[in-house]
Amino acid sequence: MQKETVKENFDNMASSYDAQWEQLSAINDSLHLLLGGLFTELKDDANILCVGAGTGAEIIYLAQRFPGWRFTAVEPSTGMIKVCKERLSALGLEDRCSFHSDYLETLPISDPFDAATSLLVSQFILEQDERINFFSAIADRLKPGGILASTDLSADLNASSYQSLLQIWLMMMKHGGVSPQALEGMKNAYGTSVSVMSANELSKLIQAAGFDEPTRFYQVGLINGWYCRKGFKKI
Repeated sequence: MQKETVKENFDNMASSYDAQWEQLSAINDSLHLLLGGLFTELKDDANILCVGAGTGAEIIYLAQRFPGWRFTAVEPSTGMIKVCKERLSALGLEDRCSFHSDYLETLPISDPFDAATSLLVSQFILEQDERINFFSAIADRLKPGGILASTDLSADLNASSYQSLLQIWLMMMKHGGVSPQALEGMKNAYGTSVSVMSANELSKLIQAAGFDEPTRFYQVGLINGWYCRKGFKKI
């Protein structure tokens, strides 16, 4: 089952995850900077849903930048959420965050959130209907007009430019310390165990889940980021 495989993989890498990607931290830094700008309009006591929170990188950035905000971290990997709690606790931020160690669909519906993040999460959902359901579950938990910021690996795998872009991406990963074996695994995973869609396909999918047309606000290599607002009717 894809869900359990992904969960097991992240459990296994949780303790070394941040160190593994430290040399590529500029990618996260630039994304978080833009994310903060995107969310600036939110109220001082905003409530943020972080889906696939991992080790808490975006929560830490946003919590330090916006000291009145509260967060709900949704993360099915027990290993990753353990590290997330430890990092937040070390910074004195744990009391501003609730933790849900399971998949999003099991998170009880409560007071709606002002905004949500989903960073490099939906790409692991291979079935299109299930991916729409994933974004629908986020929409169900947002206020009308609430903001979703989402990033995923995205490219047109059939475009003539894809192989060139992929080569640049893998060379960057190599420079960041990713092993040759891991690089080969990444290359083989894209389009198979990782669902890499074109920007147009992914935009339509997000709209089908109940959001207005997404705007792309971020791109580094194969990572693309969109923001959109929860609409009032699903397409």
